[in-house]
Amino acid sequence: MIKLAIAGFCGKMGQRIFALSGEDKIFKVVIGLERKGHPDIGKTINGVRVTDNLEEISASDCIIDFTVAEATLGNLPYIVKLDKCAVIGTTGLNENQQERIKEAAKKIAIVFSPNMSIGVNLLFNLVEAASKALGGYKVSIEEVHHVCKKDAPSGTAKRLAEIVNKEGFGVKTGDIKATREGEVVGDHKIVFESEVDRIELFHHAKTRDIFAKGALVAAKWIADKKTGLYSMRDVLAAKK
Repeated sequence: MIKLAIAGFCGKMGQRIFALSGEDKIFKVVIGLERKGHPDIGKTINGVRVTDNLEEISASDCIIDFTVAEATLGNLPYIVKLDKCAVIGTTGLNENQQERIKEAAKKIAIVFSPNMSIGVNLLFNLVEAASKALGGYKVSIEEVHHVCKKDAPSGTAKRLAEIVNKEGFGVKTGDIKATREGEVVGDHKIVFESEVDRIELFHHAKTRDIFAKGALVAAKWIADKKTGLYSMRDVLAAKK
């Protein structure tokens, strides 16, 4: 059995991770973490106690964190001290904050990915192949998310830019068209265009469950790892 702590337990993602974890007997959610001052602190919700005491991570084997940069970085020292593994899907971390995750991974095992969706990670692979084959094309990247998403462009869109830029396309963060509207879970489109043709690669997330399911796949995969920084590409490669 893998005992899980879920950071941001009462949020939309936290609740979907919790609900879907119940479909696999290997998981048991033992702690629901929330920020200090959250109205549900001290309550027991569907058998899980909500707490802001990070020392209680000790009751878990692995923590899944889809919160915000400040919360994730606040959780990290306790995860390291208590020697737990982590699945981090938080986006909007700057280079210094990402470096702290890399340093922590020298002591514990971490899966860190801007997008836990299996479909989006397939998109990354397709974009990598297209980038290698379509030198000389113009590239554009667009993404749409719900109005509550704080970082823009998204971590996924930035990752798409990183992939094409390895092949010399030179897409800047400011070139990415980022739209925030309604309750859109997540759309990402990348276009390769020449004078004679246009190739579009597009991913549409219907529900947050794709991220929650991916996080649980990652938690199961990393449970026996001791140290190291991994991505969803590592997780999915191992499933082949």
